[in-house]
Amino acid sequence: MNGQTTSGQSRGRTYGLAAVLVLQALCAVFFIADSIEDLRVDELNLHNAFEAVVGLVLIIGVVFGAREMRRVLDRAGRAETAVTVASGALGSVIEEHFRKWDLTEAERDVALLAIKGFEIGEIAAFRNTAASTVRAQLTRVYAKAGVAGRSHLVSLFIDDLLGGALAGMKGAESETPPAAAS
Repeated sequence: MNGQTTSGQSRGRTYGLAAVLVLQALCAVFFIADSIEDLRVDELNLHNAFEAVVGLVLIIGVVFGAREMRRVLDRAGRAETAVTVASGALGSVIEEHFRKWDLTEAERDVALLAIKGFEIGEIAAFRNTAASTVRAQLTRVYAKAGVAGRSHLVSLFIDDLLGGALAGMKGAESETPPAAAS
């Protein structure tokens, strides 16, 4: 629902910008037409010249505004596509790990809810089970995944999406963090 709201807001802003561009174009046409009519009836004076310049500046503004709007819409479309692809990729990565770890259906559900950030009590309420059952299922998920907890579980998926170790941090995942100074 949040994605739909954002998409609707984006569409609304697009229509708003398009309306402003159309209004600006109509103003430009008005000023140019008025300047042409004034020149036909009258001689060139400061007022007529000013109206002509205003009309030309409005036309230039419409052209640049339309080009910029098109560029922004193209970039937004590419970003939306990238998010969709990444979202699908994350789902595939999660499913692949769940199969590899041979999780039961209940463990899959609990693990997915934990990855999404829900607390144990919330997961228990969603699944209509006891919190102790959810804790036991999460413990089994962590054991099968070979991780110590939720943050490590989530980091497995992020690491896969990023393609392994980050540049400049090669081997960092095999090192243990330095002990805190006493």
